[in-house]
Amino acid sequence: MSKEDKVQEEELENREEQQTEESQEETQEEVIELSKEEELEIQVKEATDKYLRLYSEFDNFRKRTQKEKVELYKTAGEGVISAILPVLDDLDRAEKANQDVDDAQAIKDGIKLIQDKLNNILKTKGLEAVASPIGEDFNVEFHEAITQIPAPSKKEKGKVLDVVEKGYELNGKVIRFSKVVIGQ
Repeated sequence: MSKEDKVQEEELENREEQQTEESQEETQEEVIELSKEEELEIQVKEATDKYLRLYSEFDNFRKRTQKEKVELYKTAGEGVISAILPVLDDLDRAEKANQDVDDAQAIKDGIKLIQDKLNNILKTKGLEAVASPIGEDFNVEFHEAITQIPAPSKKEKGKVLDVVEKGYELNGKVIRFSKVVIGQ
């Protein structure tokens, strides 16, 4: 082989090496690009999985609180009813005892004791009777006018003259308005 052949051969080898290096670099770039795509796909899958888990967890929470709310409504009056049961027992005992008693004062005293007991129980639960509004100005926030009658004097116009039914407040909120008669 001549020198020219050797030089040409070396050039060919150099070219081949360059081509293989270039093809390897291209392949690496493709691999890197593919791995970026794969990485993004993995991130999307992870985000979707987190979203589905969070959605399921929230849905379970919503169902659980809804169930607890329904149970709370079902048993809301349990405390008040349990507190009133002894009053019912007292009324039953009073009825049995009053069958043989002719003394009206003893019956009145017994009924008064039971009434006081019931009032005390309801007071501990937050129920209070609204004070008698007779002589006060008519107030739609606390009173319900059943009827109007002519006022005996000009001073009593627009004022409460009589209370037909007492009003009640539960923890400061009016739950039943006083039914009143007002002067016109």
